[in-house]
Amino acid sequence: MVMPRFVRPKEGDSESSPNLYVANCGPAVGLQFDTIVSAFSSFGEVKGVYAADENGARVIVSFLEPASAHSAFIALNGRPCPHLGGRSLHIRHSILQPPSSRGMASVPVSLNASDLNIPGLYLFHDFISAVEEEQLLQAVDTGSWISLSKRRVQHYGYKFCYDTRNVDTKQHLGALPSFVSFILERISLSPDIPEKLDLDQLTVNEYPPGVGLSPHIDTHSAFEGLIFSLSLAGPCIMEFRRYTAGSWAPKTASISDTEVENPNSCSEVSRKAIYLPPRSMLLLSGEARCAWHHYIPHHKLYVQVLNVYGCIAKA
Repeated sequence: MVMPRFVRPKEGDSESSPNLYVANCGPAVGLQFDTIVSAFSSFGEVKGVYAADENGARVIVSFLEPASAHSAFIALNGRPCPHLGGRSLHIRHSILQPPSSRGMASVPVSLNASDLNIPGLYLFHDFISAVEEEQLLQAVDTGSWISLSKRRVQHYGYKFCYDTRNVDTKQHLGALPSFVSFILERISLSPDIPEKLDLDQLTVNEYPPGVGLSPHIDTHSAFEGLIFSLSLAGPCIMEFRRYTAGSWAPKTASISDTEVENPNSCSEVSRKAIYLPPRSMLLLSGEARCAWHHYIPHHKLYVQVLNVYGCIAKA
């Protein structure tokens, strides 16, 4: 998995960025995200506060307007913040980029799904707490792993067959594990999730350092329309690609999993990217689910990530 990079804007572009990189600020120094939001909201509407890395003492504060970010920078950089216990903050304007790959141009990275303008794509920050994340990681560690070529997986509900890229609904593995019960309940009760449904298939993916995800669209014929993906243990950047040759056919049951073997050879492609922090829930539905390939590049900057992947198997 690729480790997110927060970089300075080009000279003269600082005031055009709505994002601030704030050091000496975060859960590791006793400041929760809602407290940080409250402190920075006096400068304008805050879209969100996100972990800048795994350190826990550096965050990204994302404003709706660049002018608000610049006002906060002028007022707080290098000065004690009375709303954060008098803690001195070290701030710079920032933009989020993935590391460049050889022969590839960097894609600007968004912090919110709405910025990508991909219908059916949703990202819910802090869907679970840090305590719940740790409990999930401990529960998963006790499970039985299946080793693939580059990662390990666990299957619940129904087993996904990688040879056929499908599930066998005649071979039910049993109920989903109890350690995800609170997640399923939270999904069912969330007013922000467009459809109410009962997930019956779960895959846990462990991506070791350096391992990414090839561009693909999950099998239409195997799963119903919505797919949920919960990120644990570390952040990553996910890229979405829509190829000119592709077409969106959400109701076609015979379409198999689509994977591009050499994605960088395709010149006519729309590319967008989003930052997935730990404990965030990504929802793929509609066009985002059926028309856009999702992709996590292989890079030399590494972080280990665990992904809990829930969906509905088609009968």
